[in-house]
Amino acid sequence: MHAAIVDLDGTMVDTLGDFEQALNRCLADLDLPPVTRALVERTVGKGSEHLIRSVLAHQLALPEVAASGLVCSGRGVDGLYEPAWLRYQHHYQRINGQYAQVYPGVVQGLQHMRDAGWTLACLTNKPLAFAQNLLAVKGLDGFFTQVFGGDSFAAKKPDPLPLLKTCEALGSVPERTLMVGDSSNDAQAARAAGCPVVLVRYGYNHGEPIEAVDADGYLDQIAQVGDWLARTRSAAAS
Repeated sequence: MHAAIVDLDGTMVDTLGDFEQALNRCLADLDLPPVTRALVERTVGKGSEHLIRSVLAHQLALPEVAASGLVCSGRGVDGLYEPAWLRYQHHYQRINGQYAQVYPGVVQGLQHMRDAGWTLACLTNKPLAFAQNLLAVKGLDGFFTQVFGGDSFAAKKPDPLPLLKTCEALGSVPERTLMVGDSSNDAQAARAAGCPVVLVRYGYNHGEPIEAVDADGYLDQIAQVGDWLARTRSAAAS
């Protein structure tokens, strides 16, 4: 391996608290009931636009909201999306990182990869500005030579384009660039791009078991990436 591309939400940082806070403050501004953490966990991972639309659709379908006539008044998902997006950005910028924690083993894993001479990039479907700020707040920004968000390219994961463009920026070839993620989005993008991929067991995979996703390995912590690589090399040699 020459390089690694590392996902952010659910892989390096547990950001469910940030999402929950920003979404519920946004929903309160729109006179909608709060969202549950379980719904947030099932919905995150495909970009903020998808998250907001999914949450709006779910909340508007609640019996108490449907009975209020809100949808019939022309304030359905399409009508509410723009104000919701603006309020969500407003709140997220103010709480980014405050309700989030770096997962155990992340710093050790990043340090191991960097000590091995790999160049590292963070690639997330989160908007770039939010990602850069979160990495800085959590003291992780110094590990990465490149950071790309969901608005950096014409497509988001699971499309392979962001991985291919990130490999170009790193000066690495896909087959020598490890994708480290937590969901089917990361795995599908890696497979299509030709990158090997390992997935952490603790992240957000849309409510589905992570080991049902096609990947080259599964980690309890990113700190185990060196052990996984050693096992892979040993198996290949035998």
